[in-house]
Amino acid sequence: MKITQPAEHERSTGARPAGLTTEQAAATSVQQMFDTIAPAYDRANHLLSAGIDRTWWTRTARLFRPILQHPEAVTLDLCCGTGDMTMALLKHRPTTPGAAPILAVDFSHQMLALGIKKFGAHNVTPIEADALHLPIADASVDLVTSAFGFRNLANYHEGLTEILRVLRPGGQLGILECNQPEGLTGALYNIYFKSILPRLGGLITGNERAYSYLNASVERFPRPPRMLQLLKAAGFIDTTWTSYTFGVVGLYHATKP
Repeated sequence: MKITQPAEHERSTGARPAGLTTEQAAATSVQQMFDTIAPAYDRANHLLSAGIDRTWWTRTARLFRPILQHPEAVTLDLCCGTGDMTMALLKHRPTTPGAAPILAVDFSHQMLALGIKKFGAHNVTPIEADALHLPIADASVDLVTSAFGFRNLANYHEGLTEILRVLRPGGQLGILECNQPEGLTGALYNIYFKSILPRLGGLITGNERAYSYLNASVERFPRPPRMLQLLKAAGFIDTTWTSYTFGVVGLYHATKP
């Protein structure tokens, strides 16, 4: 009897740049890569997505407005990168004195440094930290978001359990991530992601290897059914996935019991 091996995205436990086998090596490699491409990261994202990325952040932030509009609500933007998701969330935050700041967390020093320039005098607290070991108290956060950063974690299950730890009971999670659609859309998507995006990304940033990793990281990341299973296994409830832009991107939404 022939035994069929599960696809990479079905057995993947976390990000693994080519040639690396351990979680620590993977985390170090990803961190160094983002530090390297940080100066051109925003320009590359906007050009490679034809500017649609702004719509994705805006749509996600709008969904969480009922939480964000409460001055006392604590929001954590995980793997915040240069802060575009953070700024989208900030538009729905009250400006009243004493309102809780948005916590913007990333482990790339260079990416976070660029985010800090955007934050300016806004009510944002930047934190340079590993998403698997957050310097944040148990049950102290009302909302955690992560836009296009979660798939870079070296261990997805540990990332979800760490998020669950810092969320208050009833707190919500929103993970905005790339996806590989099926059918004709998927075929066209694969051509773009495998053949065109690495070259364009390389021209814009001077680092084609980073954008080859981007393609591989999306291939490796769990598809929606599997990701929903991981969310439930970590302890989340009311787990959903909403497709954006023909399924090339989507939002995972879940709640801590």
